[in-house]
Amino acid sequence: MDQELKQLMKELGEAINESLADSDQIAEVVSRIKEGGYDIFLVLEATIGVSKPGDKSADKTSLVTTLSSNPEFKISDQDLKFLKSLRIKIEEDAA
Repeated sequence: MDQELKQLMKELGEAINESLADSDQIAEVVSRIKEGGYDIFLVLEATIGVSKPGDKSADKTSLVTTLSSNPEFKISDQDLKFLKSLRIKIEEDAA
């Protein structure tokens, strides 16, 4: 995939991410979920396929991008309890 197309695909992913982050409807539903006492995280993936017109190649160029540019790692008390049941220990500064 050429550099220009890679850059355009990156820009498309960022534009989708920003439009979701700015969505009042999504923010309102997330807020209601939090008001219900739940922690929430949202991870979306987009598969974007591109090809040139008339290209009959079976090998289409595609890019899979995760729309979360800076994912946050969180471990809840329930996560710790589960990991402990599996005898997996988490360092305090990692949590």
